Amino acid sequence: MTTLADVISVMDRLYNPAWAESWDAVGLVTGDPDQEVRRVLFAVDPMRAVVDEAIEGGFDLLVTHHPLLLRGVNSVATTTPKGRVINDLIRAGVALHVCHTNADNANPGVSDALAAAIGLRATRPLKAMPADPMDKVVVFVPVEETQAMLDALAKAGAGHIGDYERAAWSGAGEGTFRPLEGANPTIGSVGDIEVVPENRIEMILPRRKRQAVAEALVAAHSYEEPAYDFYELAALPSERGGGRIGVLAEPLPLADFARLVAESLPRTEHGVRVSGDPDRMIETVAVVGGAGDSEFDRVRSAGVDAYLTADLRHHPATEARAYGDPALVDVAHWASEWPWLADAERLLLDGLAAQGSTQGSTVDTHISTLCTDAWTLRI
Repeated sequence: MTTLADVISVMDRLYNPAWAESWDAVGLVTGDPDQEVRRVLFAVDPMRAVVDEAIEGGFDLLVTHHPLLLRGVNSVATTTPKGRVINDLIRAGVALHVCHTNADNANPGVSDALAAAIGLRATRPLKAMPADPMDKVVVFVPVEETQAMLDALAKAGAGHIGDYERAAWSGAGEGTFRPLEGANPTIGSVGDIEVVPENRIEMILPRRKRQAVAEALVAAHSYEEPAYDFYELAALPSERGGGRIGVLAEPLPLADFARLVAESLPRTEHGVRVSGDPDRMIETVAVVGGAGDSEFDRVRSAGVDAYLTADLRHHPATEARAYGDPALVDVAHWASEWPWLADAERLLLDGLAAQGSTQGSTVDTHISTLCTDAWTLRI
């Protein structure tokens, strides 16, 4: 049996709530972690129609990109639309889980799916998040204890680099000390200067594991007072973050690029709006799934030919066009984020399968095709 807790465990690894913006509301909204999950529905919006689809389809879990309760409420009574939705979900036993800006900032995330939909290659974040804070531990050990110390530090979480573990550097030197009265030296005698052939060991580690590594180091070292240091490493950009920048397989005129976008995304009444010379050649593209006019400064700094996003407002767009770069391609908010649903579905099933035995095969998943874009008619 696959429980809701099993599913949330996978989703939180894919879309860590810690990656969400501070103003966001992500995670489990309704549901019991112990309840069984047999069917999962993925959708962009927790709208009334989507909730009805989940209830009528016998789904146990609805995963949406947009929050139902982004702003705080004082009541979930059925006298409000959101209150009715929550009550109906609970009565039907349908859990609701939200992956919003944590999915925007994930890798792969919402903008990765948008970039892939239009065929962008060699993508990188537009707004890179810093990598997890890292330390370097340096410890001096008698030469014969080097391998044992490496093993102890690696077991505590140090020395992991990409697909390698127990990665370290060591160099030979001499350690010298004079034990004072009251000391119980492993090597040497109280009052005498001692010189010992030692190795300097360096290993990197996630900062969150500093205490565990320090404890392992002291436990493994033969000295009464081992010499060691922790250095905080400079922050580097990670592969996570909002938006993506990439390159088309081959340059296209802006008009053709816009047609490619229209063919690659689900149809909406909003359609695809374009600002720029239709004949201008487009090769490098920045994309942001969802509303993106707050990122114009970064997009211009990136020097791309075109910017694909949603919800472009008049004044930011006209101001952006005054700079001459880039060309703008504006699509419906819902359409720009819908491609992510297939990624989330695939990654969840892969994660469940990897998590244990046959969990992945016991869960039936479905992507909602209901268009929940706000605009329903264009005249």
